[in-house]
Formats: sequence, C-alpha cells, structure tokens
Amino acid sequence: MKIGFIGLGIMGRPMALNLKNAGHDLIVPERASLTGELRAAATVVATPRAVAAAADILILMVPDTPDVEAVLFGENGAAIGLRKGSLVIDMSSISPIETRDFARRIAALGCDYLDAPVSGGEVGAKAATLTIMVGGPDAAFARAKPLLDVLGKNITHVGSEPGAGQVCKVANQIIVALNIQAVSEALVFASRAGADPAKVRQAIMGGFASSRVLEIHAERMLNGTFNPGFKVALHQKDLNLALSSAKALNLAMPNTAIAQQMFSSVIAHGGADLDHSALILAVEDLAAHSIRDSK
Repeated sequence: MKIGFIGLGIMGRPMALNLKNAGHDLIVPERASLTGELRAAATVVATPRAVAAAADILILMVPDTPDVEAVLFGENGAAIGLRKGSLVIDMSSISPIETRDFARRIAALGCDYLDAPVSGGEVGAKAATLTIMVGGPDAAFARAKPLLDVLGKNITHVGSEPGAGQVCKVANQIIVALNIQAVSEALVFASRAGADPAKVRQAIMGGFASSRVLEIHAERMLNGTFNPGFKVALHQKDLNLALSSAKALNLAMPNTAIAQQMFSSVIAHGGADLDHSALILAVEDLAAHSIRDSK
C-alpha cells in the first residue's frame, strides 16, 4: 500500500520504517529533522496535503490535539488532499471529544477515520510490539488491521464509535502514571529506611507487585538514566486529558490529579523532555532524599 506518515518523532520514526520494511511505499512530509535513513526509505513531499494526495492510507503520530487539527485542517492540511475512500488512522494520543469531531469532518469528505493510540514507548515502536487501541467503524478496522499487525502485537478494536480508542488510551495512561508514582514512592521509602533499593526491587520483581514499570522504569530510576522513551511533558498532557474528561463526567480522580501535579513539578524543574520515569525526581524532592545518593 501507499502509506502517508506524518509525525516522525521518537516513536513515529521506527513505526514508519517498520511499515517500509514490510514492503509498503512510504510518503512523508519534508522536515529539516528527517534522517538520511528516512529520506532513503520514503518519498518526501512538501506538505501534509501532498502526503494525503499520494497515499491510500494516512497515519498520524503527532504530540497533541492541536497538532492533529493543524495537520488535518490547517493551511495545506491533509484533509484537502484526501481522495474519496481514503483511510485516516490517528495514532496520536489526544482528546476523545475532539477526536469525534475530527472523525465527523473526515467522514463528510467520504473517507474513513480510526483513532488508534498506542502504548509501549520507543522500545515497543522499534520492536513492533506496541499495544494498539482502536476506535472506529468495523470495516475501517478490518482494512487497517494488516498494517496495525506490522506495528504491534496486542491490537484491540475497543469500539465502533469514534474516540473509543482514545478513551482506552487515557485509561492506560492513568494506570501507567499511578504505577510510576507507586514505584517511585516505594523505592524512596525503601532507601530512606536504610534498605538497598536495587535489592528491594529485585525481591519484589517475583511477587504480586511486579510490573513492566518495576521491570524497566525502576532500573532507570536506580541508574538515573532518564533519556526519553516517553517524555514527561507528553504524559502530563495525557493526564490533563484524563482530568478534563473527568470534569466533564463529574468524576473524581484524586490520585490521577496528584500524579499530574508530580509531573508538573518535574517540568517546573526543567525536566519536561526527560523520560516519564523521572517522576521519581519529584518524589525525591519532597523527601529530600535521592535513592542514587544512598548507594
């Protein structure tokens, strides 16, 4: 297939290359940040409009709701270039409410729209093991499924209504954030109480408290290596989506609000571009204790 791909950042870049390696033709928009590998792998065109005009399926992987709107409906936006019958797959993590409006506007052009946000970070993007949560019409999902199989391993059609995938992703981000906060507090507690936090992690890895966060992010916390797989600022954005949606639903989510504030603290100290495991820095700041200084 001819696949247009817009959003070639930490996760989008390996996702696009995985599609190319699976035999699909790749069309991307010109950007100064395009790597030589991408330029060799793809047809590079000037604008999102030109990407959409050349593609059968358009995939978006951009940071936030306004970015999706700009790519689709801004000047020289992709919506202008879409041909009737094209499929748009938005794999960004954005507002479920705005997603429903975007889907309606794309449907009015005679095209299909899926929201298909992902979980798994840079590691999952590179290994093509992403979890993908999809909302949208059954027929569109069936059409997209072979491509999604190239990008991920756990692919779920959450619902036929637009926005269902985004709702699922927000739920996912709540769980991940609270897990990061729990692991951070546990390691700081253990260290402050005089135990070796690395040994504590090792001990509980085999128990009921084990998780991917404990496996991967706790190691980053212990080593102080916060090179971004998923940035603090993006996770804070996702929790903002959760809390704004909760407000609309008259729903209390106190622990999510606390995690959002902890991410805000990391950002206030200059950590917006760190990996989200850096939430532990806010916990350490409150405790006036670093688990790395205790080694």
